Amino acid sequence: MAKQILVIDGQGGNIGRQLVKMITERFPDTELLAVGTNSIATENMLKAGARAAATGENAAVVSSRRADVIIGPIGIVIADALMGEVTAKMAAAVGASDAVRILIPMNRCDTLVAGVGGGTVTGYLSDAMEKLKEVLGG
Repeated sequence: MAKQILVIDGQGGNIGRQLVKMITERFPDTELLAVGTNSIATENMLKAGARAAATGENAAVVSSRRADVIIGPIGIVIADALMGEVTAKMAAAVGASDAVRILIPMNRCDTLVAGVGGGTVTGYLSDAMEKLKEVLGG
């Protein structure tokens, strides 16, 4: 059975859009669900090729319980991150999920990640795809 991958993003959905595009290209047989913290993020992930998507707190909570892998910016595990779009309930659901979490390090939203220096978002996303490949067994 294919693993279910959950991409969560907020704000404009740029990270999520890029992740969805990369995942659908590299792992076309996976079950991919996109959850946006707002409708713009969700819409951008759908435009990138997500076949299923939802918006908001409850969608993130329910989807986190069902996912095998959760991938998104590090803010998805921090209450009030992404300009307040990540609720405490969402962050707790992602953090408590049995899923493997692949978090993209972002030095934003008043959260500085040690060890994240001169890397680029493109580099971080490529590394996330390598980690996803390991999780999926390839």
